[in-house]
Amino acid sequence: MNKEFSKHWKKSKQPRKKRKYAANAPLHIKRKMLSSNLSKDLRKKYSKRSLVIKKGDVAKIMRGKFKNKQGKVINVDIKRCKVTIEGITITKVDGSKVPVKMHPSNLQIIELNLDDKKRIKEKNNQEEKK
Repeated sequence: MNKEFSKHWKKSKQPRKKRKYAANAPLHIKRKMLSSNLSKDLRKKYSKRSLVIKKGDVAKIMRGKFKNKQGKVINVDIKRCKVTIEGITITKVDGSKVPVKMHPSNLQIIELNLDDKKRIKEKNNQEEKK
């Protein structure tokens, strides 16, 4: 099977083809796959349901062993589609602590890192311009 990414791929019902598309996608497309849901108050404020997760955001874990814990996003690995959160670690057999890498679909953004002004516009600003 061809391992190149196809720009012309539209859609498929077959999970194997969807996985292949995601695995072989270039980084600028994989980055868009790193989106997480926003909390209810952020949804109201920005009129968006989800955003691409960024370093510096505060996220709450919604699924898995660390459910309901939250922390600041330390690292976003675009190549592997994983996110590392501050304070979420596993102790190895030798006693060393290793940060747990999570998929962004299992996270909810509670607080946004707004260092980049172009990342999102507030709902109130858009209403004033109209």
